[in-house]
Amino acid sequence: MRKTAFHILVGLTFIMALGVAVCHAQGEVPRYGYKVVNSYPHDATAFTQGLLFDNGSLYESTGLNGASSVRKVDLEGGQVVKKHNISRRYFGEGLVNWNGKLYVLTWRKQTGFVLDQNTFRVERQFYYRGEGWGITKNSDHLIMSDGTDKLRFLDPESFNEVKEVSVTLNGNPVPRINELEWVNGEIFANVWQSDLIIRINPESGAVVGIIDLTGILPDGTIPDRRNNVLNGIAYDKELDRLFVTGKKWPTLFEIEITGTQ
Repeated sequence: MRKTAFHILVGLTFIMALGVAVCHAQGEVPRYGYKVVNSYPHDATAFTQGLLFDNGSLYESTGLNGASSVRKVDLEGGQVVKKHNISRRYFGEGLVNWNGKLYVLTWRKQTGFVLDQNTFRVERQFYYRGEGWGITKNSDHLIMSDGTDKLRFLDPESFNEVKEVSVTLNGNPVPRINELEWVNGEIFANVWQSDLIIRINPESGAVVGIIDLTGILPDGTIPDRRNNVLNGIAYDKELDRLFVTGKKWPTLFEIEITGTQ
């Protein structure tokens, strides 16, 4: 997502610090492994920013200026069955659905778009402060990340901020919160440039679990592993299935969370 040498250096420094924090938190915050249940083809040109599963269909948003889009994707075959291209002036980010609409963020333009979920016709724009990274929802609010440790809860009609929560691990802020997914009362979040998914209590912001996906994509599978990182979490509530992928990854994985390590 963020490609400058500065961003990469800061990201790697943070991930090292997070790794140390995870080690020290072993006795307090559970750390989980994973099992790959199924693998599906994924468009290896898609710079995945948002992922969601709704009513039997997979939806995805992609980034990069000139390549940003919102897509409906066939899960089994990986083909794009419907697509809306976002203007090249915008860098697409997170995606969520709400009452038959798709809400997609953009990175630095403080602008989001609302699309009809069936036709993909753009119905309106909305605005927010700061950067847009990931977005999910609970029963009342849209929940948005901006690359910091903050989660913002928004009114889905007015887009006014209702509250803000800081994500913490053992009381320490966890920045670079990226793609979000609501899973059984928790927020699952990618941490940019890591192979970790953190499980967040949405009320307190406390990290209550860490899922380590190290090794899910074999080394050498993609040429630019530094930028094309793990990103994308989708939950199928009806069948209790969890999907993950990454930026320009050729595979989307259905995983099962395994016991604590």
